[in-house]
Amino acid sequence: VAGSGHIAGVVNPPAAKKYQYWTGGKPVGDFGQWFAAAVEHPGSWWTHWQHWVETQDKARVPARKPGKHMKTLGDAPGTYVKVRV
Repeated sequence: VAGSGHIAGVVNPPAAKKYQYWTGGKPVGDFGQWFAAAVEHPGSWWTHWQHWVETQDKARVPARKPGKHMKTLGDAPGTYVKVRV
């Protein structure tokens, strides 16, 4: 769980030293029970997540290069931004 909105929690890198995040065991019961037992960590969740990802598989692959084989979905900001619900 991150200590900011879904956008701020994603776009703020570790160097920003903003916000906090919580970690805990497998959820049992409701959110309140999990949160009461969770551990708060200062700063960005990025480094914690990167460590977790690396424990799953250390193999790295080269980034794909955009071009003629990877067509764009549309111009920015994207069609979903204009959808009214």
